[in-house]
Amino acid sequence: MPRPLSATIHLDSMQHNLSRARSCAPHAKIWAVVKANAYGHGLERAMRGFALADGLALIELEYAVRLREGGWIKPVLLLEGIFDASDVPLLAEHNINSTVHCIEQIKMLEYTQLYRPIDVHLKMNTGMNRLGFQPGDYAAAFKRLRAIPGIRNITHMTHFANADELEHPRLTIAEQVRRFQHGVQGLAGERSLSNSGGVLHQADLGDALSNDWVRPGVMLYGGTPGGRSALDYGLRPTMTLRSEIIGIQELVAGDTVGYGSRFEASGPMTVGVVACGYADGYPRHAPHGTPVVVDGVRTTLVGRVSMDMMTVDLTPIRNARVGSKVTLWGDGLPIDEVAQAAGTIGYELMCALAGRVRVQEGRMGTDG
Repeated sequence: MPRPLSATIHLDSMQHNLSRARSCAPHAKIWAVVKANAYGHGLERAMRGFALADGLALIELEYAVRLREGGWIKPVLLLEGIFDASDVPLLAEHNINSTVHCIEQIKMLEYTQLYRPIDVHLKMNTGMNRLGFQPGDYAAAFKRLRAIPGIRNITHMTHFANADELEHPRLTIAEQVRRFQHGVQGLAGERSLSNSGGVLHQADLGDALSNDWVRPGVMLYGGTPGGRSALDYGLRPTMTLRSEIIGIQELVAGDTVGYGSRFEASGPMTVGVVACGYADGYPRHAPHGTPVVVDGVRTTLVGRVSMDMMTVDLTPIRNARVGSKVTLWGDGLPIDEVAQAAGTIGYELMCALAGRVRVQEGRMGTDG
């Protein structure tokens, strides 16, 4: 039989979280972000889980083509745009929208004849300082794009740096919106500003945050961009990582566990070995005390995470045995709680799921 480690993808939770995004921004169309293989959930599953989205947004051109080949007929957006002039014909061939964030990309579009019109999203840098034109240079970039034959619609776009903290002392959403409005003043076109944090805070910002399109990402997968918990936001986990106890050791005071002997038992305790390690995508740097659920009871990680195994404290679990069910994150254990304990974010855990982990589909509240 296969190793008892599997990730269950909950399509019903994906649908629920999309509906939650819709309720937060009822007047906007939704780009469901499916980059990084849909945050580790699988592109084809995302097509079904987010079937009611208005479009799908991602980074990889080859995956955008795969969406079309898989039957997705609604809009597709490349969030980083094209990387070479040879990509331009593929945009027209497969009807793919492209972000434009630098003058080099405009030149690629100018020098390549488009045999079919395409839509683009012109990105403004309002303080994130990754990609995009400065507000003062934005109108000129828009004018240059508008002059290219074959460019149909131009959507105005920016990205929030601190959408999880509305009054961030260094850069607020309100200030980024102010810069954005200044840059697009007098320019026609739809607007796309909000990531997950912006979507979840839409009610707090009201008319000041006006979107024709929103771009939720991690919230669609049951993770939080920060601030409150996913449960507080009404989100459900979309990935549950489960395994089993494959070995048990009885320790006495002074016994140590794992590589480096970093954990020492202070008294008698029972330790269980779980079939999961960092080669499966579990964070190697997760410390003692990281939460784990065994047979429905919360306990903690002890010792150092190995390549294929990890060890947990079974002392509080009555009748624990080889074969006891272990939840590492997801249904019954929020992924953000595990990530926080490990000093990272839920995004990383989802995306790091290894290819050797068996993936299946199942509804929330089942064993998958």
